[in-house]
Amino acid sequence: MNLPSYPTLDLRLDGEHVLQVMLNRPDTGNAINTQMGHDLLDLWRRLTDDAGSIRCAVLTGSGDKIFCAGGDLKERNGMSRQQWQSQHELFERMFWTLVDLPMPVIAAVNGHAYAGGLELALCCDFIYAAQDVRFALTEVTLGIMPGAGGTQNLPRALGERRAKEILLTGKPFTSQQALDWGLVNALHARQDILPESLATARVIAGNAPLSVKQIKKSVRYGGQMELRTAYRFEVEAYNHLVDTQDRREGVLAFNEKRKPVFRGV
Repeated sequence: MNLPSYPTLDLRLDGEHVLQVMLNRPDTGNAINTQMGHDLLDLWRRLTDDAGSIRCAVLTGSGDKIFCAGGDLKERNGMSRQQWQSQHELFERMFWTLVDLPMPVIAAVNGHAYAGGLELALCCDFIYAAQDVRFALTEVTLGIMPGAGGTQNLPRALGERRAKEILLTGKPFTSQQALDWGLVNALHARQDILPESLATARVIAGNAPLSVKQIKKSVRYGGQMELRTAYRFEVEAYNHLVDTQDRREGVLAFNEKRKPVFRGV
């Protein structure tokens, strides 16, 4: 995949199989404006249609203070209802395309993540965060509510009661609280958050790509089913891997006591 160029994103390859995606509007706290909505939607679509050699992505923010401040309220100031809803429909398509992305995306939250910024991180597969960052869903303090999965992804991550407290007060919480509650997977020093996230992405990218995709699909859709149906869905996902070259390579490499070379076929 030839990396496209975007006004609001900085894309870099880490080796052959890992893509670093950096939100690149540091002067606005990496706030999501209409252009960033278009840029992210186009990127997620490209990765869905043909990712080439890319097997895992890491999403982070430019600067050293804010991962993403949410929607760009300066751009939104004075918008008509039609303009606001049109922009939000763009954001919806961008968020849901991220959620549906076949490859894993790790959120490397290197700064504060508020409102749509936290929702963006929640749409990733899991989150690593810097030790001194804060999180919040502040929409209720602005006369709106989360509209990019916040009222759905947060309760699934934390439980309904904890999520209601966060959603209804709009109060921020610390990265340590986020770790204790299970929202984030690990905390790292701010200077280490991106290297640690990329290191994990390289581990994932070194595993069988088809297996990674099927696992992500099974976890996501199985979680929306009753248990017995979910078991059946898992087996169907499993069966798609049995006749692959990567499955044969994995077993052969194990028996030959060497590292497997997976090709995604």
